[in-house]
Amino acid sequence: MSAKRNVVLFIASSLDGYIATEDESLDWLERVEGEGDNGFSEFYDTVDTVLMGKKTYDWVMRQNLDEFPYKGKATFVFTRSAVEDADDVMFVKENMALFMQQLKNKEGKNIWLVGGGDLVQSFLQVDLIDEIIVTIAPTLLGKGIPLFKRQDVAVNLELKEMRNFNQFVELHYAVKIDV
Repeated sequence: MSAKRNVVLFIASSLDGYIATEDESLDWLERVEGEGDNGFSEFYDTVDTVLMGKKTYDWVMRQNLDEFPYKGKATFVFTRSAVEDADDVMFVKENMALFMQQLKNKEGKNIWLVGGGDLVQSFLQVDLIDEIIVTIAPTLLGKGIPLFKRQDVAVNLELKEMRNFNQFVELHYAVKIDV
């Protein structure tokens, strides 16, 4: 187990920066020839905690999956709504920065920030993301749900690694904190 837990945004994007079409479809990802699971299993083994926003959670639940896809991982969903915890999920309404400080101080593996765009933006605004791993698909969607929303904060990154999975390219960055 690692002493320092990192919050890692691990996500796929079109070349023009969209994570889904306007109707929330990810079908475009299936049309690109990858290699195995494009590094997903390798990454998934490095995390024990999953974070997402309520919109992303609702999208996952609409997929009619046989079981919750993050079973066995501590899963937290950030929401402003009054929602009761479920079997595999705890809903977080408290202050995000305080919650994350406590979570990062617990012993464990890395923390996966699944998405979506609103939560990613909120995390970037308060320096809560340590690493960004984005897998780029050779597709131009033209419009859709952007990976990064317009924001008032500039974020500096340092390239850690670059690799490809057939037609996909994975870019792994460390977020540089200005001191």
